[in-house]
Amino acid sequence: MPFKRRPALASAAIAAVLALTATACGSSDDSADAKASASSAQQGADDIKLPDNINDKLKNLGVDLDEWKNGAWNKWDRDDWLREAGDFINPIIKGLWKPDRMRDAQEPEEQVDDSDIADDQGVTDPDPQPVKAQEVDSPYSSRVPYAGKVFFDGPEGSMVCSATVVEDPAHPGKSNMVWTAGHCVHAGKGGGWYKNLMFVPSYNDSGKSAAELENATREELAPKGVWWADWAQTSSQWIDSGAATGGKGAPYDFAVMHVKPEVSGGKSLEETVGGALPVDFNAPAVKSIDEITATGYPAAPPFDGQKMNQCADKPGRLSLEAKQPTMYRIGCTMTAGSSGGGWVANGADGKPALVSNTSIGPSNATWLAGPHLGPEAKGVYNAVSKKFAGQ
Repeated sequence: MPFKRRPALASAAIAAVLALTATACGSSDDSADAKASASSAQQGADDIKLPDNINDKLKNLGVDLDEWKNGAWNKWDRDDWLREAGDFINPIIKGLWKPDRMRDAQEPEEQVDDSDIADDQGVTDPDPQPVKAQEVDSPYSSRVPYAGKVFFDGPEGSMVCSATVVEDPAHPGKSNMVWTAGHCVHAGKGGGWYKNLMFVPSYNDSGKSAAELENATREELAPKGVWWADWAQTSSQWIDSGAATGGKGAPYDFAVMHVKPEVSGGKSLEETVGGALPVDFNAPAVKSIDEITATGYPAAPPFDGQKMNQCADKPGRLSLEAKQPTMYRIGCTMTAGSSGGGWVANGADGKPALVSNTSIGPSNATWLAGPHLGPEAKGVYNAVSKKFAGQ
């Protein structure tokens, strides 16, 4: 295989199904804004021109854009990494995500075990039967146009997650919003925001094997373009207390990114991919949902991260801590790398909608769990939409 195995992240569950991830921010726009991440990214490596006041702010944060584009993005000074939430920096570096970097991006190997779900006060249903993940028929863009992969750099190397294009209330039909897991943008307690965060819709749209992709062009891997995050937002719970193992923050494991194309101009993300999902923050109770379909790009064996897969199952309940919201759980054999991928079911209005995202799973990859999207998730979503409403 053309992949170089990197060690799993020791400090945070970054991009994995088996990783514990994000929490939600407050239920109001104001509280959500307090934990937002503002990117200064607008330019490429060869032509970075920012307003003077933004340039000055970056310098105060110790970020020199000339140094950044020449490799400073790969330096992980701990004090620099642990910036406040509002100081997230993600300038576009044109051409940084070359085909080999995308193909070689790895997943961490964190997981939950039975001891993590002991204190459930009787609200955890029996383990579901494993449901074998099925590869989506290609081209992916005609089957699941809103799905794709998230790429980012962490202290241990280039990492991956999965994600979903969602509707933007402020820009109907022209959304640039992407839903993923919180741990796909921020490492949680003791960590910071990840770098060079971007989204590739319909990654490997033609469904080629790893061997066939060994000499693939960027256009083959990213037929709908590369979209950099110019804003990312997750929950205060994840930022303040998220942990790699043990379930901390998993019931609030969601995040929203606002993205822009690496090459400026043209259509919105939603127009480019041909669709976006509504998000249902009032999804029916578990017993009222007949089936949830989870989509992602599993990367840990027996998968290699190059192909889109899905699992469909009737959900049950999973409780990690008595005081935290109960999560959805389905049988599924997708592995690390599918974290952040969208969970779709018929919403309260009977139409398909995003109702959750992949958050955690066990080491033997027999099931997945995702958060119930309530007022905290709605606060994150509305805050990101509001941030770009006038643009």
